[in-house]
Amino acid sequence: MPSTSIDHAFTATSLTSAASDPTFAGALSFMRRRFTKSLEGVDAVVWGIPFDAATSNRPGTRFGPQAIRRASAIFDNDPQYPFNRDLFAEMAVIDYGDCLLDYGNHQDTPAAIERQATTILDSGAFMLTLGGDHFITWPLLKAHAAKHGPLALVQFDAHQDTWFDDGKRIDHGSFVARAVRDGLIDPDRSIQIGIRTHAPDDFGIHILYGHQVEDMSAADIASTIISHTKGAPAYLTFDIDCLDPAYAPGTGTPVAGGPSSAKILSALQRLHQLDVRGADVVEVSPAYDHADITAIAGATVAMYMLGLHAERRAAGR
Repeated sequence: MPSTSIDHAFTATSLTSAASDPTFAGALSFMRRRFTKSLEGVDAVVWGIPFDAATSNRPGTRFGPQAIRRASAIFDNDPQYPFNRDLFAEMAVIDYGDCLLDYGNHQDTPAAIERQATTILDSGAFMLTLGGDHFITWPLLKAHAAKHGPLALVQFDAHQDTWFDDGKRIDHGSFVARAVRDGLIDPDRSIQIGIRTHAPDDFGIHILYGHQVEDMSAADIASTIISHTKGAPAYLTFDIDCLDPAYAPGTGTPVAGGPSSAKILSALQRLHQLDVRGADVVEVSPAYDHADITAIAGATVAMYMLGLHAERRAAGR
């Protein structure tokens, strides 16, 4: 049967309508959601931050939002697995486009991200952000904490990101340390999953190291996250290098010995009890990718985050 519409991101007549674009064509918003800056009647916003000036190794994550949007086209029509529902039947989701940044003045970047994020959050919409390197989570945490108070950080990552920070650096390896010091996150209820490097300080954050994750079931990983956060409002951040480079080669600081995408997605699926107030997917760097492996993984993680939000809404949470 031929498609009944094309370029759904611009031609959709409803924020809750499914798309029928062919996977290989049409405007590539995230999952074909409408491209708009209007926040009226919106339940969830997908937003890109194409920034990679904070990287410590290979750059290129400024192209991450584009790559994730392109890969997400494979999800745009059918009921989304494993949620077995059209995520957009009752949840109005838009693609808000990208954050406006001055590439020549990086010191203004944190405030620009925080200001634009605050505008979105003030609408009452849930915000899912596509990065960009992991530094972007710092101003995102500032915006979310201003609305919700200190958050439990649930961080999927190969790195702790707790290196020394003087409060001024633009550095993707120190945002967690700064967030603890500034009271944006509650370290006693925060957890990092998949860590395969060491930093000088863990700030009391609970860590599931890569070798521990390897020995755990997906159900055990999810149970540990839920029990450790103790029902607190949470921010979910997913660095794609949490996955082993076999499943996510397109990233700036790959670390061998990580979990499979299957195990981590299975753990994510079980986090519907988590009180997630905001989320991001970061560090997809398509220049180092092969056959869109990493972009597909990033798009799938992002889709799961929307799926979890849809389940929480359906349950009245």
